[in-house]
Amino acid sequence: MRFTDKICLVTGGGSGIGRAACLQLATEGGTVVVLDRDAATAAETVALIEQAGGQALAVRADLGLVAEIEAAVQTVVAAYGRVDVLVNNAAVMTFKPITELTVAEWDLVMAVNLRAVFLLSRLCLAHMQGGAIVNISSVHGQQTTANVLPYAASKGALEAFTRGMSQEYPSTQVRTNCVAPGAVDTPMLWNNPNVKSGAEKIQGEVGHPEDIAGAICYLASADAHYINGTTLVVDGGRLSIL
Repeated sequence: MRFTDKICLVTGGGSGIGRAACLQLATEGGTVVVLDRDAATAAETVALIEQAGGQALAVRADLGLVAEIEAAVQTVVAAYGRVDVLVNNAAVMTFKPITELTVAEWDLVMAVNLRAVFLLSRLCLAHMQGGAIVNISSVHGQQTTANVLPYAASKGALEAFTRGMSQEYPSTQVRTNCVAPGAVDTPMLWNNPNVKSGAEKIQGEVGHPEDIAGAICYLASADAHYINGTTLVVDGGRLSIL
C-alpha cells in the first residue's frame, strides 16, 4: 500500500474531490487528516474512512483565517509529529464580472485559493522529509470563461507557485506538483450559476471526484518520485477542444 505509515493532510476533505482523495489515501494505507471549514462534513468523511477500517482525524479550519490555519497545523503536528502528504484542495469561486466584484470578494478568493496554500506549505515544510505536496489547480488556470476572474487568476498563480516551490526545495525534502481538473461532478460545478443558466457550456466529459483522486494519489506517491514542479491536466480532453 503506497501510503502505509504516511500522515496525509487534505484541505476541503469534507466533500467532492477532497473527500475522494481522503478515501483513496486511506484505502492505500494513509492516516488522513480531513481539514474542512464544515466540521459535520469532515466528520462524515472520517466516519467513512473508519467504517472501511482506515484511520482519520477531522480538523475544522476556515482557510480564509491565518490563525485557524496555524492552529490546524499545530493540531496535526501535536497528534502525529509530522506531515508526509499535503493536498491543497479547498477553493472558493465568485460568479460576477469584474465591475461587480467587491474588494472583499476578490480578497476572499485569493486568501483561500492562494494564501492558504502558501501558509500550509510553509508551515508543513518544517515537518516534512521526503514528502509530497499536491496542489489542486483547474483548467481555468489555462483557459477560462467570463465571470470567474478571481478564481482563474488564483489558479494560474497556483501553478506558478508550484513551479517555484519545486526550485526552492530539493525533491529529497518535498516534491510539489499540481493537478488541474476539468469539469467534475461536484457541488462547485452544479452550483455555478453560469452552468445552471447555460451561459457556460461544459465542454468535454464531466469527470468524477475519484478520477481526480487517482491523479492526486499518484503524484503524492513514490511512484511519481521523478515528477516535480509540473501540472497534470485531468480534464477528459477539455483543453484540447477549447
